[in-house]
Parts: sequence; structure tokens; C-alpha cells
Amino acid sequence: MRTRSFGAGLLLVFFAMHGNADDKPDLQGMWTGGTLTPFERPAPLADKQQFTAAELDAQQRAASERFWAAGHKPGEVGRDNDAFIDHLEILPSGQTALIVVPANGLLPVRPEAEQRRDFNLRSTDSYETMSQWDRCITREPTAMFPVIYNNAYQIVQTADHVVIHTEMIHDARIVPLRGAHVDARVRSWGGDSRGHWDGATLVIDTTNFNGAGWIATGLNAGRLRGIPYSKDLHIVERLTLVDRDTLQYAITIDDPHAFTQPWTIAFPLQRDDSYRMYEYACHEGNSAVELILRGARVQEAAKNE
Repeated sequence: MRTRSFGAGLLLVFFAMHGNADDKPDLQGMWTGGTLTPFERPAPLADKQQFTAAELDAQQRAASERFWAAGHKPGEVGRDNDAFIDHLEILPSGQTALIVVPANGLLPVRPEAEQRRDFNLRSTDSYETMSQWDRCITREPTAMFPVIYNNAYQIVQTADHVVIHTEMIHDARIVPLRGAHVDARVRSWGGDSRGHWDGATLVIDTTNFNGAGWIATGLNAGRLRGIPYSKDLHIVERLTLVDRDTLQYAITIDDPHAFTQPWTIAFPLQRDDSYRMYEYACHEGNSAVELILRGARVQEAAKNE
């Protein structure tokens, strides 16, 4: 059962009381960002970057059919309950992939990184090869990548800081708007973020990653899921308030150990003032990691009989 996140809630109340004390765009509020638009452009679409308005309805039906055919079927053991799955749509902008750079919409991943990914996805030797999400640690460093549920983000803003509170695993990322990055010896799952305003756009620069996890953890990340990131990972995010109810989000990822070039994902977040965020109490009764490893040992013993 999920319960309200008391600690993160107090933190957000503190920042909200201080308010947005300057004349910068006010990004505060509850935003959602789930979508069925794929990370990479499907091969049949080749260089088609946008759907026409006339194509959107047919593409929405096709995307929904693919989503349910991929394993989200009523009555199956292990399926997420309908009450927790977001009702997702393809992006109304008509973009055919979340990846917008490179222009072909494809992930510029190195072959050796794909080999590491394949090992991570197959291996049941240790919890250390599982994702940081499966282990209920965090969804950083890409906590705002869309997944199939809990795609909510609460933003609280002052003149000196921005806090991005993600529903999934209830991470609260504090982004100072002044000062330099901390010493390079200080590293973490989510890295060290520093923000600044570029006109009306909030730019968040993040370094100092620990190199211990996957760049993306959600199943809908496709080929990206399971790719490890290194300590040289560098992320730049841009948040632009298009109108009161639309916040354009873009994230550029640069890790020369995993990718042949920097690449960018972009999509809009929608304001939803009626959305209620509850604590994602990941480890309350969660025995998944233990059972996966125990099940693998049982299978190995059966093969050796």
C-alpha cells in the first residue's frame, strides 16, 4: 500500500513558503509526462519526423494495440493493476519518437555498451547487475523519462533553488541556481545538479555521477534499457514554460563510453492541478530481488540434477 510521503512533503512545503522571489517564469505545480510515443523512431517510419493531424487518430489506435500486446493483458500473473497504469497517448505534437537528436530518431549507442546491456538484462548472478529501479534505490539519472505509471513531477521554485519531486520512488532533487559543482570526488546516483536561467528557459547541468547504474530503467525505453552509464556522464536538461499548462522538457545525454555522440530526448509535460501524488513505498513488502535470485538458483540446481 502506498502512503503519503511525509519527509519529501515537509521539504516541498518549506520551499513553497519561500515562493518564487524573482521575475523568472514560474514553473511551480504538478506536471505529468507519460506517453506511448516510442523512444526511438520505428523502422517503418524511417525519416518521418512528424505525423500529420489526419494521421494522429490511427497512430493512437496502433500505439495502444502495441502497448497491450506487449504483455499488459488482463488476468496475467505479474501484470500491473489497471488502477496503477496511466492512460497513455502518443504526443499530440505528432513527433514520431522522443529522440529528436540525432535527426533520424535513433540511439547512437556503442556496440560494447549494447553488450554490457545484454549481460545486465540476462544475468541473475547478483543484485548488482539489476537496475537501480528494480533495487528500489532511485530512477536517477533519468527520473523524468516516461514510464507506464507514476509519471508525475511536482516542481517548487524559489529565487535560489528549484526542487523537482518525482512520484516514482519519491525522489526530491534539489537544484541550486547559484554556485559551482561540488568537488569531483563527491559522486552519487543522481549526480550534482546546478541550474541557471537562459532567458525563459531553466537549464540544469548535472555531473558527478557514480557510474554504478543504468541510464534508463523503464521497459518502454527499448534498446536504451540496461545500458550502463559511466562516471563521465554529463546531462543537460532544459525546461521551458510554453504556456500555463505546457512545460517543454528536453534532456541531452553525453557519455562517450556508451554513445558515439550526445543525444537528446524532448517532450511536453502537462499541468494537472488535480493530480494527487502519494509515496511510492517501494520496499514495503518488496521481495522481488530476493525471489529473482532464489528462483535462478533453483533453475540452476534443476539443470544440474
